[in-house]
Amino acid sequence: MNPMRFSRKGTGAVLALAFGLAGGATGYGVARAKEGTGTHVHASLKLADPSEGPSKIGFAPIVKEVLPNVVNISSSKVVRTPNQMPEGMQSDPFFQQFFGHGFGRPEIPRNQREHSLGSGVIVSPEGYVLTNNHVVDGATDVKVTLSDKRELKAQIVGTDPKTDVAVLKLEGSNFPAITLGDSSKVQVGDYALAIGDPFGVGQTVTMGIVSAKGRGNLGIEDYEDFIQTDAPINPGNSGGALVNDRGELVGINTAILSHGSGGNEGIGFAIPVNLARNVMGQILDHGKVTRGYLGVVIQPISPAMAKQLGLSKLQGALVGDVSSKGPAQAAGVQRGDVILSMNGKPVNDSNELRNTVSMMQPGETVKLEVSRNGSTKDLNVKLGELPLSKQDAAESQHEGASKDALEGVSVENLDAETAAQLQLPDSTKGVVVTGIDPASPKAESGLQKGDVIQEVNHQPVHNVAEFEQAMRKAGGSALLLVNRGGTTLFIAV
Repeated sequence: MNPMRFSRKGTGAVLALAFGLAGGATGYGVARAKEGTGTHVHASLKLADPSEGPSKIGFAPIVKEVLPNVVNISSSKVVRTPNQMPEGMQSDPFFQQFFGHGFGRPEIPRNQREHSLGSGVIVSPEGYVLTNNHVVDGATDVKVTLSDKRELKAQIVGTDPKTDVAVLKLEGSNFPAITLGDSSKVQVGDYALAIGDPFGVGQTVTMGIVSAKGRGNLGIEDYEDFIQTDAPINPGNSGGALVNDRGELVGINTAILSHGSGGNEGIGFAIPVNLARNVMGQILDHGKVTRGYLGVVIQPISPAMAKQLGLSKLQGALVGDVSSKGPAQAAGVQRGDVILSMNGKPVNDSNELRNTVSMMQPGETVKLEVSRNGSTKDLNVKLGELPLSKQDAAESQHEGASKDALEGVSVENLDAETAAQLQLPDSTKGVVVTGIDPASPKAESGLQKGDVIQEVNHQPVHNVAEFEQAMRKAGGSALLLVNRGGTTLFIAV
């Protein structure tokens, strides 16, 4: 029995479509509906020439070639789950008379197997498969179903959670492999086909266009350079193929923007195949992914910041902080510099710079063009290796007396006790933000309670009096250097 359920309206629509398709192939369905069991065709019906072939307009030939390259991935892992029975019920005599006197004893955690479904793409005849890390994360068993219904075990060769890429290896050889395209040549407006196994119903193809390129700062992964498409992507499509109109792989489908519905709303994201190929190459060659390390904290530049920094156009990446003894500091990069280009190629924004450096190898030397105090200079930086982990910014929870130094923003002097609460060194100087009026325009600036303001328009401030004086001099609009959890960044207010 078909496990799917439909509402009355949905059932009627589905049945009508089904009957229409059943009769559309020969025309007999319509004639029989009117003429009972008659076998002749009504004279008013115009039938297609039986000698005609398939439609000449469409993607059927491409899809036919690509479908064998896309697989279904089923993974499972064992998790330990504690007893969820409320503590009071465990010791209640009423329940013990039914479940025994051992009912109130602490429950031993039970093992439970969790399953997940996704998709993948065969990228080599040897059986290497690209998919998403979140499809196989923590899996102890991975099973792959090919388009010809064969089921094979797969080994997880390696994963990279920072880009959500995973590489699998199938048992066997001579697999149908997809052709890898060049995602750098993808253009907005290009046709895009998304192929995968949504909801586990079987291989499915959807069509759309490339809606945007270079999507980042979405908070999905650490390194984001997504291709955005309106080709419908649904749960189970993760790890599947995004191909162009030549059937070349240009992306690995990974996420959707669904506003809580869980389904497609026309905004899907795919990892560019160039990025996935780079990650796969490192996993196969070295068993892990290593990334270049510049040693700076960079941030986007807003129009207000560009004005304060004296930039003629909205371009580049602002250096909010420089890591002590890091490659950038050794090369002379300073806080407040704007990185305009790297190796002669313009830096459009901070996300682009972050992704570019991440795809370089430690030991490479890069030439940076930076803007500093209205002039430009070139600096050569020898990249280090990105540390495996980074310290998370501390959340600030400070309350206290305040003085109005900026409309809608309350600050107070930073003392040793407050610095300790904010997990900052005793030597930190500045004023701490103790409150922000949500109705104030300054609330939109990004300034947060617990931030320590250390500079106003590049001038150090050590106390509230200096801060108020600097803000009066700035005329109410300024570029602030803020220390947040031990890391500095710039905010325009």
